[in-house]
Amino acid sequence: MAQDTSRQTSPRGIHVPLITPFDASGEIAVDALEALAHEVLDAGAAGITALGTTAEAAMLDPAERDTVTEVCARVCRERGAFLSVGAGSSGTRASGAALERLRRWPEIGATLVTVPSFVRPSAAGVLAHFERLARVSPVPLIVYHVPYRTGQPLDARALRAVGALPGVIGVKYADGGLGAETVALLGERPEGFAVLAGDDAYVSPMLALGAQGAVLASAHLATDRFVALAEAWRVGDVPRARALGHTLARLSAALFSEPNPAVVKGVLHAQGRIPTPYVRLPLLPAASTTVEEALLRVAEVAAPLPH
Repeated sequence: MAQDTSRQTSPRGIHVPLITPFDASGEIAVDALEALAHEVLDAGAAGITALGTTAEAAMLDPAERDTVTEVCARVCRERGAFLSVGAGSSGTRASGAALERLRRWPEIGATLVTVPSFVRPSAAGVLAHFERLARVSPVPLIVYHVPYRTGQPLDARALRAVGALPGVIGVKYADGGLGAETVALLGERPEGFAVLAGDDAYVSPMLALGAQGAVLASAHLATDRFVALAEAWRVGDVPRARALGHTLARLSAALFSEPNPAVVKGVLHAQGRIPTPYVRLPLLPAASTTVEEALLRVAEVAAPLPH
């Protein structure tokens, strides 16, 4: 069934890939999840992402993934916010089946689908994979390019070819750094194809180079500052953008000093925003000293904004 092309809006601004909070029994803390979604939207986020890496989606069972999607869909319906949902796997057939299930939630604006991991297809195979998924998906696709997790790097030419496919509206770009391919992609994007920064530490230079927005775990905290950073680069307020960017990069470094989302959850718990800091194995909770350092960075970011 063809996608509804009226829904293919290019995503922009700051999107928060929500954690999945757990209660003392290890079950999803539904009320805390809903509150978090409202909090980041209240602070200016353009949208939220459900079931991303930060959500520990790989450690959730199908019923739990449905619960998370339902909560996020309800909030985005109430708030008129953009909702993207992680789905798919390394296999094209299984990914297509996962995407088909998203039809249950009309609030979903796009699905975030990783480049196939582990199997390491050629660039032509990746293109064929996304071509097939774009044909069968009920919602537009955002490609999640994260080669340090998938083992499958793609150059700017390959990403432009995927981005030119009907039904592909963007890429979450998490290349692990900034290089010639990053510059080449941002310098020549297909029409209607948004590049969203996906490496928290590099969000400021990515926005400076022309990224349309970002999907950032760090934006659970100091959401308004990340929104202000994106706006400063958009309007060309370079001194303010630089100052904010350096401060937020220090926060992101602290939050990613242990495997994501352990530190983010530790800080949210310390702030009283989620009932526990629990993560699921094979992840482990962040050390108390790491959380304390991150809280210091949060306080630093909370200082008055530069003018």
